[in-house]
Amino acid sequence: MLAGRASRSLSRLQQPSLALRHLASNQRRSLATATAASNAWRHRRTACYVTVAAAATLTYGLWKHNEAHCDAVADDKQRRSEGPITDSDPMRLRMEAFIKGLQNRIVQDIEAIDGKQFSRTTWQRAEGGEGITCVLQDGNVFEKAGVGVSVVYGQLPKAAVEQMRHDRGKEISADGPVPFFAAGISLVMHPHNPNCPTVHMNYRYFEIENPDGTPKMWWFGGGADLTPSYLFEEDAIHFHQVLKDGCDKYDKKYYSTFKQWCDKYFFIKHRGEARGIGGIFFDDLDDKPIEELFGFVKEMGNRFSTAYVPIVQKRKDMKFTPEMKRWQQLRRGRYVEFNLVWDRGTKFGLQTPGSRIEAILMSLPLTSRWEYMHEPEVNTQEADLIEVLKNPRDWVPLD
Repeated sequence: MLAGRASRSLSRLQQPSLALRHLASNQRRSLATATAASNAWRHRRTACYVTVAAAATLTYGLWKHNEAHCDAVADDKQRRSEGPITDSDPMRLRMEAFIKGLQNRIVQDIEAIDGKQFSRTTWQRAEGGEGITCVLQDGNVFEKAGVGVSVVYGQLPKAAVEQMRHDRGKEISADGPVPFFAAGISLVMHPHNPNCPTVHMNYRYFEIENPDGTPKMWWFGGGADLTPSYLFEEDAIHFHQVLKDGCDKYDKKYYSTFKQWCDKYFFIKHRGEARGIGGIFFDDLDDKPIEELFGFVKEMGNRFSTAYVPIVQKRKDMKFTPEMKRWQQLRRGRYVEFNLVWDRGTKFGLQTPGSRIEAILMSLPLTSRWEYMHEPEVNTQEADLIEVLKNPRDWVPLD
């Protein structure tokens, strides 16, 4: 659909190019038919692109408003229409299928606790891609809970390219636009009860594309972390143990590395304190074969309900005072500060052309509070939390 719209808009200006593109498309279809018996989708795509290598600038995609659209958009749309995604499909499609299924399972788990249903919004990106945003607001247990999935084909603008090159050491030669694909699931849940912690989870896959739609470079990122207003050590231990058990199945070094990375990343620098009591965080993960890392990401995503739901069930009906609610609002203010000032994902989303602001800011709480020069009283539960936030603990052995 996207390629069709772009083709029509350029037909008057690029008629020779359009003809060549149609020829290339016919070549791809012919080769695909000839090799269908091999049942190897990736090999089919590769053969197609080798055949039309002479028209590389055409198979790169169509330009619209100075943005290039990679052929992966059309190829993936065609593959989706052919039937269920399998292990032989590109990682783009496999990650998309996984996060959509995970979103549905998590939404069902949270609805079973809250008794109220999520609202569901589906949206399309004109530049390529789609998303599903599920939000539960003013529920019985959750003041606000959001579980979003995004699948994005697009172009990295110059600012994003520079950030990846300088801040993250990515060897991206072009200044932009650079074709990319990103798919991820992100959730944040803010309960009513101050005894019940806020939680965040995000797992994502990112590709920078070659002109033919194959990955030039790829990596995984993500993690999960807990942000309580009142500290219950057994909750922190449970949450971290579930994550460690998942990490240990794939690499005994993962939990220690990713736990410390989480403590460092989710740190509110201008406050000198962590956002919460941590979990795991990783990015640019490409140190193992892609199949192994995909298995790891699926393992950790599937562990979310095991890590969080028992804590909610234990704390959601505990009694609390207006003073405790006020403290929760102040802690949520710090949550907002981190997301808007320091979070790299928020910055990337706001820099991406065609981004959906409601989905990016879904993580913000429904209510929060800021008070001038507020400090908790000494020898209180509130002060105990601040001590932990300023000096992160190892909740389970790091090995």
